Amino acid sequence: MERNNVAWILMLLLLAVLGVAETADPLTDLENIAGKLVFYQMDGNATYVRDTGELASDIPTETMFELFDPQKSFSKAKFTYTWDLGNGEVIKGTEPVVRYNYAKSGNYTLRLKVGVNVTEYAPLLTDFYSMDVQVLDAIKNIELKGPSDYEVSQNTSLAFHVDGSPPMWVCWRVLPNCVPDTSGGCTLSMLYENTLRLNHTFTSIGIHCLEITIRNDISKLQTSFSLNVKRGSNTHIFFVLSCAAILVATFSFITVIACRPRHFNRSQMAASGNALFLKNQDSEGQSSILFNFSNVEMGEKEPLLLEFGTQYSS
Repeated sequence: MERNNVAWILMLLLLAVLGVAETADPLTDLENIAGKLVFYQMDGNATYVRDTGELASDIPTETMFELFDPQKSFSKAKFTYTWDLGNGEVIKGTEPVVRYNYAKSGNYTLRLKVGVNVTEYAPLLTDFYSMDVQVLDAIKNIELKGPSDYEVSQNTSLAFHVDGSPPMWVCWRVLPNCVPDTSGGCTLSMLYENTLRLNHTFTSIGIHCLEITIRNDISKLQTSFSLNVKRGSNTHIFFVLSCAAILVATFSFITVIACRPRHFNRSQMAASGNALFLKNQDSEGQSSILFNFSNVEMGEKEPLLLEFGTQYSS
């Protein structure tokens, strides 16, 4: 009889313990519930996990509250969720997921209000979760602003418009004659605006390929531009001016020679013939021959030598 009483007492104690364990539901203290917010974005057939708070604008987004409950202690609890997206939109539901998209880039604070109904008669317990969200525009286009023809051996500035949200990482390189470079090296820089400016000096003529890779926290875009490099116009101008100067000098020399006046004085005549024969006749009928010799080298003049001939009478 005593043994039966002891057994009943032990059974009652066990039932009491089980009853206390059942009433001590962990949902009565929401702070002990572990969970996190995870963001998913669908772009075409690809799905990206965004658990760091950076999202792409104007892309379908799915945010989920993942409850950490390895013991399945909350399998019978009823949850309610109120999502404040931070852009003026509020969504309520009973599922731990919400679907939306941010139309514009910017900084938002997403707030989640979680309500837990422990039992049918217990009051609703609530708690709040929040996360700062940075919405960025995905890099969708890189546009070259300017011509595609450039000159060799000149410092060239190339300007591009990048359709995406900064900050962005830029990696670029120039391939002469579009020959692939297996080394994979490039010039790295940071871009804090939507205008990209690159400075480069082309060392050879021909077709060059400019490869650019730009990425931000939520997207990446790689593209290539074909650039034509030709000889500098200054070289042609210098050549033309040089030829023109030579032609002008040549025609000027010919003109001066052709138009030079020809004046002969006695010294020039003597120099050209070395002797000058003059025949003179005086008033008395006598004739005379004048010889004028000159020293061409010394420029000296000799006096006239007179020779009188015999006069014959008729």
